[in-house]
Amino acid sequence: MSPALRHKLPLLATTGIFLALFISAGLRYQGFFSARSVVNLFADNAFLGIVAVGMTLVIFAGGIDLSVGAVIGFTSIFTATLIERHGFHPATAAAVALGAGALLGAVMGILIQVFRQPAFLVTLAGMFLARGGAFWISTESTGITHPLYGRWSETEWVITETIRLPLTALIFLAVLVGGYVVAHFTRFGRNLLAIGGSEQSAVLMGLPVGVTKIGAYTLNSTLAALAGLVATLYTGSGNPSLGIGLELDAIAIVVIGGTLLSGGRGHMLGTLLGILVFGTIQAAILFDGRLNPWWIRIAVGGLLLGFILLQRALVRSAGRG
Repeated sequence: MSPALRHKLPLLATTGIFLALFISAGLRYQGFFSARSVVNLFADNAFLGIVAVGMTLVIFAGGIDLSVGAVIGFTSIFTATLIERHGFHPATAAAVALGAGALLGAVMGILIQVFRQPAFLVTLAGMFLARGGAFWISTESTGITHPLYGRWSETEWVITETIRLPLTALIFLAVLVGGYVVAHFTRFGRNLLAIGGSEQSAVLMGLPVGVTKIGAYTLNSTLAALAGLVATLYTGSGNPSLGIGLELDAIAIVVIGGTLLSGGRGHMLGTLLGILVFGTIQAAILFDGRLNPWWIRIAVGGLLLGFILLQRALVRSAGRG
């Protein structure tokens, strides 16, 4: 197998799986092929997609971040509390929440890079810190009644009478495009892949390994905070329990999208396909109405295992080549 084909095979596999799932569901369930269903794939998975974009960048560098789900919960209840109890303007509350997310990511990145602590343990501590902070603020959800927030949540881009993209989907698409540019057209993105391929070689090449890794965790946590803001637009409230287990969904989506879990290889387009696969499975189960929602986990788990085995086989093939 040629190196070029070996590199593209995971992306091609994800594309094939998505098309097979989408076409099968469309043939089985009436209305699945509608424009509304396609829009819902983006709107219903907007905050998960935003997190997956950030997670892709971290995994490019061979890292991991278990705190993103908790950051979503913290950001949502923190923002709602600032607006409803302390009278903050929604834009100010959003800026403060994004700053808090960036600060947490920077601290975790410094602990991982400067103090040489395992990313798994550092981000696990970040997860407990963010989740604990969320429940310290409030143990119950808080509705957001600010009129400006209501207008934001109702904002849509009307393409046609039947195709309307809500603000949440637009934010996700903007983040996806930005992530694609950063990952594949900037020195920062190339450095991430180089570090994931071999951090020691990246150091010998004189690449700014420390700054790049800290930047990746900072950006990832900031995007998780943005996902929390998007979640408040989607639900109209802040909830401290929001995002529980979502970090595992994001990691699974990135891997199903063809990004090598150990880093050094991947594509942001694959992450988009992974989100679409996840959303198609979810939508098909909802259309069916008879299946237990836990079948989503079972299907994603099976796909994840398959892609891990595929990645292992490709790595071995590359080693023999």
